[in-house]
Order: sequence, then structure tokens, then C-alpha cells
Amino acid sequence: MLSVVIVTYNSEEFIKSCLESVFIQGYKDFEVIVIDNGSQDKTNGLIRNTYPQINLIRNDKNEGACKARNQGVEIAKGKYILTLDCDVVLDKDFLIRIVEVLESCDKNVGIVQPKIFKSDKRTIFSTGIYLSKLRRFYDIGNDVTDKGQFQRQRYVFGACSAAALYKKEMLEDIKDNNGYFDERFFFLVEDADLAWRAQKCGWKALYLPSAICYHSGDSSKTTKKIRQYLSFRNRYLTMLKNDGILGILIRLPFLIFYDVPRFLYLLATNRYIWLKI
Repeated sequence: MLSVVIVTYNSEEFIKSCLESVFIQGYKDFEVIVIDNGSQDKTNGLIRNTYPQINLIRNDKNEGACKARNQGVEIAKGKYILTLDCDVVLDKDFLIRIVEVLESCDKNVGIVQPKIFKSDKRTIFSTGIYLSKLRRFYDIGNDVTDKGQFQRQRYVFGACSAAALYKKEMLEDIKDNNGYFDERFFFLVEDADLAWRAQKCGWKALYLPSAICYHSGDSSKTTKKIRQYLSFRNRYLTMLKNDGILGILIRLPFLIFYDVPRFLYLLATNRYIWLKI
């Protein structure tokens, strides 16, 4: 059995297309759990009235994607957990393909990354997460037009949680005091942190190009300034957790060269840095 965990926040514009793409799948052994982060629009009514079979959890306020996903994983009955952003639409054979590969591949594979297109169905959103020597995280292929260059199944650092399949066994294995997804992050970089912890415990992430979906992006309409702040802060939280102080000290000359100008720029342009320091 598979559990589909979807987080919503004022998502009436997207959630119907997302759910319809789930329920038309040929693979039928799944449950759907939606965690709503305090939507003020018609999201909850649409789900209750149209999809009564869905397990709907309603939070009073926006708890962040990390905590909301954790709420879904905690009650999930499935052997596998598929996390979806509310603005993701699945290709018709998505679930069959992604479950089949996870059941037939190396038992240490705990994460499967599908081929995520942007909504134009030509431009790549993500084919996996890449970790650079400067400890920057990138979505492989982001903003690149697909011309067949992403058709090779391969291991990657991690999966973009906008659409990622996780073994529940792996999630239980790597869970720490801050949850499966680290709730301190609120959102952004949490999928990279989870993948890093998984690797340290011997788990692998596999990119599967035959499982295809489409992602509109930023359905929560989060401002650029908040994203800048969270990206900077969460990257360092991830490094402290997974590299440790020694690992940061080893890379310190490179980090100073790269991050000090970036930090000074944020101090000058982003009020959220001042509110949090």
C-alpha cells in the first residue's frame, strides 16, 4: 500500500487537478492524506465535498510544509509515502512506474525521484538534488528544456519533495528529534537534509525518468525575501547537522569567499535577516 501525503495552503486553484491526477491512476492500492495549513479560501470545502474518501487534517494556522508532512507521515498506513505539492499533476502511469521500480531495485534504495517538469511540459523542474562542494543544493536540470538528456536512470543525492517517493521504513530509520522532515526549517532545503541523513544511514536515492509529473511551482505565493532568508538559514542548519563543526571548518575558506558577500547583501536588502539575528 502507498500513502499520498499532500500539503495545502489556500490551494483551491490547484488541488482539484492534483487530486484528479491521483485518482485516475492505474495503481489503486493507495490512501490520500491532505494536511491543510489554515487555508482561508475554499480548499477545505472542495476536498470535503468532492473527495470524502480523503483523510483531511486541518491545522488552525500555517505550520509549514515540514510539520504538515510529518503529520501525514505519522498516520500513514502505507509501505511507501509519496509527498506531493498541491500544484503537482501526475502522468497517468506515474504510480505504477514508481512503485514497480522501488519494489524491484536495490533494497537500500529508500527514495525515488521522478522526472518533474514545469507546467509547460517541456522545461525541467527537477530530476534530483545535487550537492556542490560549496554545500549548495541544486535541482538537477532546473529551467533546462528537455531534449532527451535526462533519460538515464541513475543514483542522485536526493529527491525534490514536491514529488518524491519514500520508503516508510527509511523514514522511521532516519527520524530525529525534529521529525522526518526537520520542522525547524518550515520549508526549503528540508528534502536535502532528509536525503543527507538517509545517505549517512546507508540509504540511496534513485532517479526514475519514466515516472513523470508536472509542477506549477510556488503555489503558496511565498515572497522572494522570505525564500532568500529561509534558503540561507536552512542551508547552514543542514550543514551543521550533517557536516558538523569540523566539516564546516574544513570548508571555511571557500564558505567565507562565497557566503560573506551573500550575507552582507542579505543584511542590506532583506529585513527578515534582521528580524532573526
